Amino acid sequence: MQLYFHTTSPGARNSYILGSDLPDKTAVIIDPALIDQTLVNIIEDNSYTLAGVLITHDHSNHVLGLRTLERIYKTEVYAVNPFLRGYKTNMVRDGEKFSIGEFEIEVFSVPGHAFDAVIYKVDRLLFTGDALSAGLTGKTSSSYGDKVQVTALYSKILTLQGDYIVLPGHGPPSSIEAERRFNAGIQSYEHNKVRKPALTLVFE
Repeated sequence: MQLYFHTTSPGARNSYILGSDLPDKTAVIIDPALIDQTLVNIIEDNSYTLAGVLITHDHSNHVLGLRTLERIYKTEVYAVNPFLRGYKTNMVRDGEKFSIGEFEIEVFSVPGHAFDAVIYKVDRLLFTGDALSAGLTGKTSSSYGDKVQVTALYSKILTLQGDYIVLPGHGPPSSIEAERRFNAGIQSYEHNKVRKPALTLVFE
């Protein structure tokens, strides 16, 4: 398996290509933020067959390249929503496991930054979108959204072994161990979990 990392501006948006080493030369794109000549060259120069597109969440800066991609390749799109930018998708759900060529993919729902946010696990790689990045958790619109998101991360992602690689929608890669120890959003959640002494009213 080959992993290709591609960042585009503005916003340092990350897209990824997984390419198979097997004779079928299957490839998968995660979050097509922008389809430019660099990404097309990766597919064409390696004679890959683009068999799937995985969408971590429906925010425009992560799916803008989908329209261009659909004009060049006939492929399948996987997302929580049944339709994405006018295209019918293969709907995914929390806990689902499916295969694209040699790639065994597992889906984890992590709502908060977006209601449809998911993380995809492929082997020891975690494509986390905006839900989890180096030092940060996804921005949400409320403290409730923060709690829902971090609770999902705790129960589904941070329980994995520390050497799993975090591949976020923005910024550099990280690891589960690094995020458990240093992620500001995780540490804030840990701090707030410490229960304060109950208030005791004394009437004299």
